[in-house]
Amino acid sequence: MTLSTRLTVWLAAFALCASLGSAGPARAADEAHTLSVRLEWLPTGYHAPFWLAMEKGWFKKAGLDVAISDGTGSITTVQLVGSGQYDIGHAALAVMAIARSKGMKLRSVADFFRTGDTGLMVPKDSPIAGPKDLKGKTVIYTAGSLEAPFIPAFLAAGGLTENDLHLLNVDANAKVGQYLAGNADGLISAGPTVALLEKKRPSKLILFADFGLNLPSMGLVASEEALAKKGPAIREFASIVSGAWTYILKGHEDEGIAAVLQSHAAARLDPEIMRANLDVALRFLYTPATKNDPIGVQAASDWAEAIAVMEKAKVIGPGTKPADYFTNDYLDPKIIASIGG
Repeated sequence: MTLSTRLTVWLAAFALCASLGSAGPARAADEAHTLSVRLEWLPTGYHAPFWLAMEKGWFKKAGLDVAISDGTGSITTVQLVGSGQYDIGHAALAVMAIARSKGMKLRSVADFFRTGDTGLMVPKDSPIAGPKDLKGKTVIYTAGSLEAPFIPAFLAAGGLTENDLHLLNVDANAKVGQYLAGNADGLISAGPTVALLEKKRPSKLILFADFGLNLPSMGLVASEEALAKKGPAIREFASIVSGAWTYILKGHEDEGIAAVLQSHAAARLDPEIMRANLDVALRFLYTPATKNDPIGVQAASDWAEAIAVMEKAKVIGPGTKPADYFTNDYLDPKIIASIGG
């Protein structure tokens, strides 16, 4: 699949999700203290801060009535937040940036994965160490996922083009199974996916970010309308989640995973995979520009780098600046410290 075709597929997938507005929460979030939150995916280890804050009553203590829903992908979550179906979304912020560039009035209020988590997974014993080693290899990806528009730049960092390997387009729900079955030499996906591979095909993660393609990943997204209506509540919420991340990192990882398991008891989640998923996520929490900042705080320099990458991939137009996409005004250091220490 060529770059132009891949971009068409990606943008078509993005546009399709705009029709999903009927998938909103069961109760309307029409009070200043009531927040509806949509995650980007099914329960996973790095959702621990949300569920731990619920279990410990941190949101209630702040006077918030929070309802959290699982998701079906960042694109859908961003669209639902943009259409007013949810007050806040947890999603890949590069998706938010692309949506904003197309007219959706969204903004990032916290970035937890400040190092981009998109990466290439290959078996641990594979000699592949970067894009230059992919010549003649078969690599699985999903045309409608965030990684697709950035694959040519990743390959170019190793002196390759799409014609130098076999890119196998597989549906997002099936690509892990295809990789585990040995049908490819590598898999391109979100970094925490590597935790799902450990038991059957232990793999190493090669980040796009290490090859000049750092994109902001999992963070909190809100519409400008929601910020105007519920700004104080959103500030409390974002700060509590940031504080919960800090709390978990101080030796409370198992407590965080236990909260995820309890919140989805009927799903019978594998605690080992959940913990491995959280452990993988830890490598995405900081960048050199944010290493001394609370988790969630964003740096203009990181966003400037990301904008350049997205402009080159032609998923956003030229002329935007970091302040167009993010704000740190909804993170309160005192609240973060009161939760996380």
